[in-house]
Amino acid sequence: MPPAVLPTIAIYDQKSRIKLVIVAVALLIGAATVIYTNVLVQRLSERERQQIDLYAKTQRYIINTEEESNLSFLYDEIIEANKTIPVIITDGDNNIIDARNVNVPQGVSDEESMDFLRDQIAQMREQHPPIEIKIGAGLRNFLYYKESDLLTQLRLYPLVQLAIIGCLAVVAYFAFSSSRRAEQNRVWVGLAKETAHQLGTPLSSLVGWQHYLRESERFKDEPIVEELGKDIRRLEIITERFSNIGSVPVLADENILRVTENAISYLQSRVSRKVSFEVKTDLPTDTPAQVNVPLFDWVIENICKNAVDAMDGRGSITLHIRRPVRGNKDQIALDITDTGKGISKSKLQRVFLPGYTTKKRGWGLGLALAKRIIENYHKGRLFVKWSEPGRGTTFRVILNG
Repeated sequence: MPPAVLPTIAIYDQKSRIKLVIVAVALLIGAATVIYTNVLVQRLSERERQQIDLYAKTQRYIINTEEESNLSFLYDEIIEANKTIPVIITDGDNNIIDARNVNVPQGVSDEESMDFLRDQIAQMREQHPPIEIKIGAGLRNFLYYKESDLLTQLRLYPLVQLAIIGCLAVVAYFAFSSSRRAEQNRVWVGLAKETAHQLGTPLSSLVGWQHYLRESERFKDEPIVEELGKDIRRLEIITERFSNIGSVPVLADENILRVTENAISYLQSRVSRKVSFEVKTDLPTDTPAQVNVPLFDWVIENICKNAVDAMDGRGSITLHIRRPVRGNKDQIALDITDTGKGISKSKLQRVFLPGYTTKKRGWGLGLALAKRIIENYHKGRLFVKWSEPGRGTTFRVILNG
């Protein structure tokens, strides 16, 4: 395998692993954030609980004591010092005596204000049981409270941070995917342009030799000269194909049946005679499709050559043109079915990866290149429609009509 291809294929082989690392790091950061924040929440919740217990004891002391020397200090340092925890005190008959740090809506009537406070009491009861304040003579008050805004925000903080981490992970994931596609594009273009350049020099020599042979009396009327010309024209087509990679190909309305038959006609004479080809269509014989003929021929050639290899040079290949059952009614489907070895389910997602091959020789770029030509240049789709080990495979090409 050429050295230029190896680093890129290594990157492609590692892509899933890198994505998993990104997800794992995001999950690790998120888990650490949740655990640490929960610890802080528990500590702050316990501290607020202690503060409210002290608040209730102070209320009991203020109500029950007859000494006034320390009341002002206790009131200022404990009761008035509570600026964050919402508190409502009621008597034994659920009449509201006092409320602190409860944001009653402005501009409401006294009755609406009391209804609001009662709703707050219901919410507080759901969070914490009320604290009983005994005031003597069988009388008692009840202190209701709920978490401070700071504690509520701290509880929500992990969710916000997880959302941010999730967004960053998604951005990193797509940034990596975009970078990988850009790297893949550079490799495809570089490889194609270099191949076209390398073919140019020997191709020019072959054209000169064919001209020489035609002019030579010794090879006059020799069929080998014309066969050489066919191969030269084929090499010119291949060079044009490689030259088109990386540039925007020109698509035109072409008779899809005729294009397919022409591609198979050339290929059929260059593979094993034990392989039979059949082209059939469910559509009118003049149905057009948007294709670039040299590149589309290349797709058919790559898929069929893989099929021939899968059949070990013996079997049948059927190319069936039809409308896809699902999708745009103007789309055209070309199903290429072979009677080869088939593909196991575990390998279906890998057959289009650059560098993936089951053959001892070859780069494993044929199907990857075919998929790129159809999906990037023809704005269509190429996928494995059906495959069963021991029975064969069907590749489906979706084109725009």
